[in-house]
Amino acid sequence: MPERLSIVGETVSATTNHFLFESLIRHSESKEAFPVAVCWPCSALSLAGAMEAARAGIIYPILVGPERELNGTAASLGFKLGSYEIIPADSEETAAIRAVDLCRTGRATALMKGSLHTDLLMHAALQKESGLRTTRRFSHVFVLEAPLYERALFITDAAINIYPTLDDKVDIAQNAIDLAHVLGVPVPRVAILSAVETVSSKIVSTIDASALCKMADRGQISGAILDGPLAFDTAVNAEAARVKNLKSPVAGVADILLVPDLESGNMLAKQLEYLGGAKLAGIVLGAKVPIILTSRADSSESRVASCAIASALIDATA
Repeated sequence: MPERLSIVGETVSATTNHFLFESLIRHSESKEAFPVAVCWPCSALSLAGAMEAARAGIIYPILVGPERELNGTAASLGFKLGSYEIIPADSEETAAIRAVDLCRTGRATALMKGSLHTDLLMHAALQKESGLRTTRRFSHVFVLEAPLYERALFITDAAINIYPTLDDKVDIAQNAIDLAHVLGVPVPRVAILSAVETVSSKIVSTIDASALCKMADRGQISGAILDGPLAFDTAVNAEAARVKNLKSPVAGVADILLVPDLESGNMLAKQLEYLGGAKLAGIVLGAKVPIILTSRADSSESRVASCAIASALIDATA
């Protein structure tokens, strides 16, 4: 099991109300910067996020993209790239291949998405011979601080696996559980989401949920308490569970929300962000290195928080 992150003798816990990102960033700033292959940071937001993380001393960025365009974008932001290495690439596809190679060969210990599309970066990372594959399936986790929820939330998978099978969900669940351990949740509660709380042959996600719970009972998924199917309201609201007469060790106190598919997960995370005021960070797990994967529209603050999560993962596996 990965080690839990500690700061000055105190565990950084995702159950601490709305201070997880702040604690992670502060801890990351106190350590030596780690090299990150930043792939195609050609937009102002993506380059600013990498530069802010570099200014904070969290990462040492190796920028992969068109040198003239990168320098122009940096100048528009008031940055100078003279002290940072630039690996030239004249297309997004070439940048993805070169950034992945930097990680595969050990020159970089994390990969960071810039302003290219996720599919291009993941295509390079998933190559059998030249990519970053391990025995685990790649999966994405959104880490959220939501103003109306008392603990950090982990939503998975909302960016990589479109319609995951039951076997896929085993790795998706375990990846998120392992991340929660690293971020200070010793026994995360995993809510396997569906539209209802009862198993129905007509709703595949309810059957998957019941199977995953039994697999956890048999030790095929470890380190967490699983329950499902659960609707979103009963997963995060104890009163909703009480009204529905639902007895569950997860209902109302979920740490991890395992969604049925990418569409529902992506909409859920972005609704919480844009309508609920949640702060988001994003990371891909299951690869040889952490992959810092945020939306092209995400703020530089979100990108810095994602870098801090990558830092914690690197520490845990060192």
